Amino acid sequence: MNQAWGLRNLFAPLNMLTGSGSDVLGQASGLDQKPRRRVRTIAVAGGKGGVGKSTVAVNLSMSLAMSGREVILLDADMGLANVDVLLGLSPTRHLGHLLDGSCALEDLLMRAPHGLKVIPASSGGRRLAQLGSGEPAAVIRAFDDLPSPPEFLLVDTAAGVSDSVTMFASAADDVVLVVCDEPASLTDAYAMVKVLSREFGVRRFRVVANMVRHAGEARQLHEKLARVCDRFLDVVLDFMGMVPYDEHLRQAIRRQAAVVDAWPSSRSAQGFKQLAGVVDTWGEPDSPGRGRIAFFGGQMAPVVGW
Repeated sequence: MNQAWGLRNLFAPLNMLTGSGSDVLGQASGLDQKPRRRVRTIAVAGGKGGVGKSTVAVNLSMSLAMSGREVILLDADMGLANVDVLLGLSPTRHLGHLLDGSCALEDLLMRAPHGLKVIPASSGGRRLAQLGSGEPAAVIRAFDDLPSPPEFLLVDTAAGVSDSVTMFASAADDVVLVVCDEPASLTDAYAMVKVLSREFGVRRFRVVANMVRHAGEARQLHEKLARVCDRFLDVVLDFMGMVPYDEHLRQAIRRQAAVVDAWPSSRSAQGFKQLAGVVDTWGEPDSPGRGRIAFFGGQMAPVVGW
């Protein structure tokens, strides 16, 4: 399989990917299929590096998986990927192999504890750090080809507001914005909200206050950011919850494990479980807007527990 063939298929329009063959399969198995709904895709973003974005993505994904949900975690930090490191995984293939046509997206799925599935990127490779303008879209469209879509896809985006970051975030149903008690964190979070709202039409953001000492500090962080956004931007910033500072979380990172798995009774693990509970209260995601590229734009997931 060569690069031209792989990219041509990744960029293929949806109607070319769902031809008469898939219709026949659908008719043959229709009696056994459960009702289906859209996969909920959640992008975890932060603007600034070092706010704990990847840690939030890993532990929120694991919490949802531990509650019985079908979850895929996509590492979209292309050049400095670390989801596999945080979970102690050793991938032999990554998104670069998808883009050069040497494998399908399904071939990249790695199993983590509790049924969580991970799609790894690469660390230290210039190839993925410098994606062409159309390659993030190719990755997004590749999800339409997954034979068994999950209930949730979580996307761990890179720091900053590069084209690939904003495309991955705007292609999701929800953007979870991770902030901590640092001026640069709030400044960069505002920059992320500004770009996504003005250039991509994202109007709602979910704010997670990370590494805070108490609930009052978490609320203050949200209010600081919300006041500026209310003044200058036409957006809604929902307070999603908090993750308290916890030494167990640092220990879990050193052990290359999710804290919700390694120390499930710790303060930080309880915070992540509460965040997962909040996600489960969200209604069914809206259909993607006309002309907007979206993850799983052409697929639905089985209704389980809704």
